[in-house]
Amino acid sequence: MSQAGDDDAIIALIRDQNTNGLSLLYDKYADALLGAIIRITQAQEIAEEVLQDTFSKAWRSFEQYDASKGRLFTWLINIARNTAIDATRKKSFGQHHQNLEDNVHNIDLQQHTSMQLDGLDLKRLTKRLAPEHQELIELIYFQGYTHTETAEYLNLPLGTVKTRVRSAITKLKELFLTLILISTWI
Repeated sequence: MSQAGDDDAIIALIRDQNTNGLSLLYDKYADALLGAIIRITQAQEIAEEVLQDTFSKAWRSFEQYDASKGRLFTWLINIARNTAIDATRKKSFGQHHQNLEDNVHNIDLQQHTSMQLDGLDLKRLTKRLAPEHQELIELIYFQGYTHTETAEYLNLPLGTVKTRVRSAITKLKELFLTLILISTWI
């Protein structure tokens, strides 16, 4: 069954208030959502609470989901992101007034990001990539899929996904360096 077909079956179950639909939804998307939530909260325990809250909110407000406006996963990731941001704002993490921008900066440092991307619209920059590279970057870096989940979703070998991601990142670096060079000449 296709990704959309799976989602259609889950959506039908949830709309009928069948808790099996919620279980299927959780099994399908929990790992990807947890990965995205951890990047925001930077704390496993808080991320797990946020994940639980995300599915609870999705269940309670499922009538708001509109398939014509986007995929089910996109709707869920927005709930997860907003819930994680709220949790981050409420929890102090050892500093009195730590804000979301500090968290994003800490994430970059922890992932050994060497470039400062201030003012760069990364999503717009990815639009310059080949379509297959755009899709991989979107799934892995913007939607929180793992390499394995991406390979399964796209029905590609894991090695192919990893090679294409590496190629896409190399191309993004080239584009970024070109932008830096252009901006220094202006």
